[in-house]
Amino acid sequence: MTNISKKSTINNNDNVVLLCGKNNSFNNYGLSKAEIDFIKNEINTNEKKAICLNQLHRLFIVQLIDVKPARPSGGKEKYQTAEVLRKASSTIHAWITDAKIETINIIDADGKAIETLAFAEGLALSNYQFLKYKKDREKEKFSLKSIGIVSKSLNSKQIEELSIVVEATCLSRTLVNEPVNFLTATQLAKEFQKMGKEAGFNVEVFNKEKIKALKMGGLLSVNLGSIEPPTFSIMEYKPRNAKNKQPVILVGKGVVYDTGGLSLKPTPNSMDMMKCDMAGSAAVAGTIYAIAKAKLPVYVIGLVPATDNRPGENAYVPGDVITMYNGMTVEMLNADAEGRMILADALSYAQKYNPKLVIDLATLTGAAVAAIGTSGIVAMGTADEKTKNQLKQSGNNVFERLAEMPFWDDYDDMIKSDIADMKNIGGPYAGSITAGKFLARYINYPWMHFDIAGPAFLMTKDNYRVKGGTGVGVRLLFDFLKNNA
Repeated sequence: MTNISKKSTINNNDNVVLLCGKNNSFNNYGLSKAEIDFIKNEINTNEKKAICLNQLHRLFIVQLIDVKPARPSGGKEKYQTAEVLRKASSTIHAWITDAKIETINIIDADGKAIETLAFAEGLALSNYQFLKYKKDREKEKFSLKSIGIVSKSLNSKQIEELSIVVEATCLSRTLVNEPVNFLTATQLAKEFQKMGKEAGFNVEVFNKEKIKALKMGGLLSVNLGSIEPPTFSIMEYKPRNAKNKQPVILVGKGVVYDTGGLSLKPTPNSMDMMKCDMAGSAAVAGTIYAIAKAKLPVYVIGLVPATDNRPGENAYVPGDVITMYNGMTVEMLNADAEGRMILADALSYAQKYNPKLVIDLATLTGAAVAAIGTSGIVAMGTADEKTKNQLKQSGNNVFERLAEMPFWDDYDDMIKSDIADMKNIGGPYAGSITAGKFLARYINYPWMHFDIAGPAFLMTKDNYRVKGGTGVGVRLLFDFLKNNA
């Protein structure tokens, strides 16, 4: 993990990224007149936003902070500028890597707290790698080890929180990147227990016998095709100074690998990346890890039903009728619509806690990707408008934006079954919404559903959102819970 810390001063031998406006004098940083003239010429004549000077004894980088989004929507927004700086940090990370720099210091010259945090966040997230299975991982490892921040507008607590959230996001990324021959449902639960010990939250794991005793029919039916047992993990963080008596519950889809079951997926660009189908569970664990480490005064519970979805053993088949945890029946018509089956049991189980709010996260539908691509999260639910707006604002703050879908009653007709209470698949249209409508049958509390199928796992690098698992959801939920603590 990249260490991020506050520094009071630096010397003229330290590697520096200067965050400043274009009118900065550049006189107080140990630069020669020729170097200052060069920087000003690059800014004023060549309209450069970032300039790199290799002074042999150090790297001196200027990053202009008065940048504008390429395509601002509705005018220049502060959160858009912050995102431009996160992306700019990815380019600068490449310069740092090429120069084999181990420590870089960010100087906030203009007192821009939000922009400085965003830049440091992007730089640290750009530094993430998953090299566990590489023989020559030491050779491939990025050089950057630590980031110092010199800023009068930021205190140590703000910088420490940033470091915690980046660490939690990277832990989430690693869980998503792990292959299923390591990360079974049982191992996923063990990883949660390890995270709980490190951060200070409780983890209880139900084994297959307990899940059977509870009659969690959705989770058990998906697991029928696997030789690996399912698990149901309960993560709880309840500090004495919690502001909420009723918990906020986070539910994460934990399908550690999805073949599609008997509704088998094609391999290219589909099944080959399905180790990521537990990204919702990784986001839940990462969020609770972050809030526990940061000691936020908020009562949060995480629920993760976990299994793989395979076509072996006694796999359930299209046409089967499944009795769920809450007693409702489901006509299973597509084994690849398994995520909603296991989430439904968890959402029903959440009712016992009388929650203030429940948010589920799941790589649930290809329809969500078709609707908005990888740029954001498809969202829907029954929470009040104030809560929805707060979540959208947090999504903007960290640039994990929410696209709210209509949740009209009309869509309920699309999951009606002739022989059961409902079927597990709608029609050819509005797939992400009908999946949400299925989940809505299992709630009796304020609820939001986040379909993260688009941004959870990327096939190519997108600036600080590296290739593979992105850890989407952790930063958004931490921001939301912190602002509402």
